[in-house]
Amino acid sequence: MNDKKPAPGRGNNNRPANKKTSSKVAQPAAMRPGLAARLCAARLLGAVIEKKTSLDGLTDSSHGHPQYLALEMRDRALVRAILGAALRNRGTIERAINKRLERPLPDNAVALKHLLHVAVAQIFYLNLPDHSAVDLAVEAANADPRNRKFAGLTNALLRRLSRNKERALAHTLQPETNVPEWFAKSIEQAYGAEKARQILTMHGFEPPIDFTVKGNPQEWAERLGGMALPNGSVRVKTIEGSLTDLPGFAEGEWWVQDVAASLPARLMGNIKGKRVADLCAAPGGKTAQLALQGADVTALDLSENRLKRLNANLERLGFNVKTVATNLLDFRPDELFDAVLLDAPCSSTGTVRRHPDVPWTKSPQDIEKLAALQAKLLDHAATLVKPGGIIVFSNCSLHPAEGEEVARKALQNPLLEACPITQADCPGLDDLITEEGFLRSTPADYPAEKFGHDPELAGMDGFFAARFKRKA
Repeated sequence: MNDKKPAPGRGNNNRPANKKTSSKVAQPAAMRPGLAARLCAARLLGAVIEKKTSLDGLTDSSHGHPQYLALEMRDRALVRAILGAALRNRGTIERAINKRLERPLPDNAVALKHLLHVAVAQIFYLNLPDHSAVDLAVEAANADPRNRKFAGLTNALLRRLSRNKERALAHTLQPETNVPEWFAKSIEQAYGAEKARQILTMHGFEPPIDFTVKGNPQEWAERLGGMALPNGSVRVKTIEGSLTDLPGFAEGEWWVQDVAASLPARLMGNIKGKRVADLCAAPGGKTAQLALQGADVTALDLSENRLKRLNANLERLGFNVKTVATNLLDFRPDELFDAVLLDAPCSSTGTVRRHPDVPWTKSPQDIEKLAALQAKLLDHAATLVKPGGIIVFSNCSLHPAEGEEVARKALQNPLLEACPITQADCPGLDDLITEEGFLRSTPADYPAEKFGHDPELAGMDGFFAARFKRKA
């Protein structure tokens, strides 16, 4: 279970290619091994950059892009690795390419640019033979009538980059250019130049895997080959094989959940035996936490399909909760709850390490719209709690417009008063508590110095949380 909540519209919005589109790239009768994966990666990269299509949707195992679904599992994994590297390092790759071109590529050579980015991502960042990346890129260029005339350029450019990739990387490392300009500027405005640089640098590294465990964290750290974190999560750098093969999966002893995502449910206080609502619950990581803490949980979500996934996850974990498929703004319970958790839909900009398409598929307008929705949801959440009850508001956005600003405005609601988060609520993570009593994490928190200077073990998702109490 990966406890990440998509924003509205962040699902699979791609459609099968029509005949006109799909016929642009010739499909050789006996396609060379690996070529289909590279062609697919270039196509999906174009869908992300040009059409703002969610990478999650494009690579969904059931409803993803047809070109992706046609691949074997091994090639699907390769496509995801290529796209992750290409999106995390887009500015670096762009500069490396442009620096070695005698003249800029034509404005309409969009498909060629995606093909080159896919190839350079392999050469710079993946443990694959450089000659294979070059040869397959040339073959991919020849397979596409739009790119055929650039096959010679593709060959020369990529061979030059592969011969001098260490030098090329050293001269192009500018993490602030690996995201759109608006994104970099907004992060700097929110956190200052130095913290913004740290955040954007961390976006370049694949994240570790965090587990929320039912039992003793230290014991599970030993069994899973990781380390116990101060909040009780277990962190593993990488795993071999499938998550489902790890000890404890079949028995429902743990679920995957970033350490930052695990914090909001821990802010509810003692909820054993109390009626608690998880208001935007799917996929259910926080729901499971509330159940583990002994609450009588009601899980709400707008989507029946997402609730089916939630129920499947909770069944493996051995938890029973009530579920309600409804628009939260229309929900009127027969009895008020003792506490509610509102992990609201957001831009997901705190999860860029895991979802590197986010800066390219979101916009400032999306953040503005989502912040307005969050304010409405929080106002309604206040009406669902008994006087004296707790409301925790959270989301995985880095942008204060979706976090701090929403929480401050909420204090104008006559039903709500602040219930500041304290250091005792977040043992070992007290530096995440702000002066206002909010919780704010970024990918630059949990720095590499705490993990043997290994950035791939460091960091956490960007998260915000605020706690309120309903006035008596």
